[in-house]
Amino acid sequence: MAGLAEKPQKQEINEVRVLLSTYGSRGDVEPLVGLAVRLRELGAEVRVCAPPDEDFAERLAGVGVSMVGVGQSARKLTTAAPPPSKANLPQRAAELIASQFQVIPAAAEGCEVLVATGAMPAIAGARSMAEKLGIGYVSAIFQQLTLPSPHRPPLAYPGRPFPPEVTDNRALWDLDAQSINALFGEGLNTNRASIGLPPVASVRDYAFGEQPWLATDPVLDPWLETPDLNVVQTGAWVLPDERPLPPDLEAFLDAGTPPVYVGFGSMAVRGGEEAARVAIEAVRARGRRVLVGSGWAELGLIDDQDDCFAVGEVNHQQLFGRVTAVVHHGGAGTTTTAARAGAPQVVVPQLADQPYWAGRVAELGIGVAHDGPVPTVESLSTALDTTLDPETSIRARTVAGTVHTDGAMVAAKLLLDAVS
Repeated sequence: MAGLAEKPQKQEINEVRVLLSTYGSRGDVEPLVGLAVRLRELGAEVRVCAPPDEDFAERLAGVGVSMVGVGQSARKLTTAAPPPSKANLPQRAAELIASQFQVIPAAAEGCEVLVATGAMPAIAGARSMAEKLGIGYVSAIFQQLTLPSPHRPPLAYPGRPFPPEVTDNRALWDLDAQSINALFGEGLNTNRASIGLPPVASVRDYAFGEQPWLATDPVLDPWLETPDLNVVQTGAWVLPDERPLPPDLEAFLDAGTPPVYVGFGSMAVRGGEEAARVAIEAVRARGRRVLVGSGWAELGLIDDQDDCFAVGEVNHQQLFGRVTAVVHHGGAGTTTTAARAGAPQVVVPQLADQPYWAGRVAELGIGVAHDGPVPTVESLSTALDTTLDPETSIRARTVAGTVHTDGAMVAAKLLLDAVS
């Protein structure tokens, strides 16, 4: 494992100190909660660097893990204008890398290894600090679409579309490396020079290292081996959530048939108020009750009818087992949680890897991939007809029984075995 083989061989596992570092949305932070808990169960001391959002700090504090804030609020950045573009991405990346250079040295004091996840410049910045500090390093990815593979094309960055005449996947991945260097290379290497580190030729290859970890479920997200990259698929890092549901939510669930849940997590969904109206009307048209998750889009109710209820942050593992379907944005975490619960899904992808997860849901037969990010009452009603079909529900429950539940423990043991 890159950077770990050189560590002392006589160290006891209960002496190991680990720094987990990320920058991103809830979907980037929540897996670290699972890994941190499993590492502590094995005797390690764990710290986490993450965006300074209050809900992230509260979530980690709830499992007894201390968090050090890095960069600006992820929620504010996600909902801010203007959105990420070719023009502003380099500056945002340079600022993010600089903030990590400021925070990680103190946070990593006494640590033997650093695990980095999240946005590409965050991973590259974290590895630079591991290099500077002389500690072990592992990169972890929560979706495989950024890992170079001849089996599929890469995602294009904002403002940098691929030439339509280029169709060979290997050529597209070469262009992907060039785009990443153009967007993030100057910011990374300027910050590296400030602490005496040499420049990096390929930001992407440097960030991932020789053996990146893919922290996704092999049933939901099968990795096809490639000779160019030695990927370790650990399974998704999910921690069993024992938090009870709020009493008022329990009362709503008990008052009628299982509702359809509608929520878009950490996404600033286009036209949040209109999205809520469309979803509620489409679900009601199918004769179902509606449960609206407010999320970062701040979705809300459109009237005071008693067939509809709104919730904030709740235990999705408990909740998704009590709904008849889940309408969501297609984040890796939400897709995995719904699949584990056996809940049929309608995925309305907004950006990045979300169309991929929508496609996987459709391919597995556990739900529907909505065509495009902006649903109408008609399009969502059509999707719900398939999702609410009894055959889809049977298939969802069947797949739920095959989804792995031990990914975080697998990763924790791999990490500590390699270090010690």
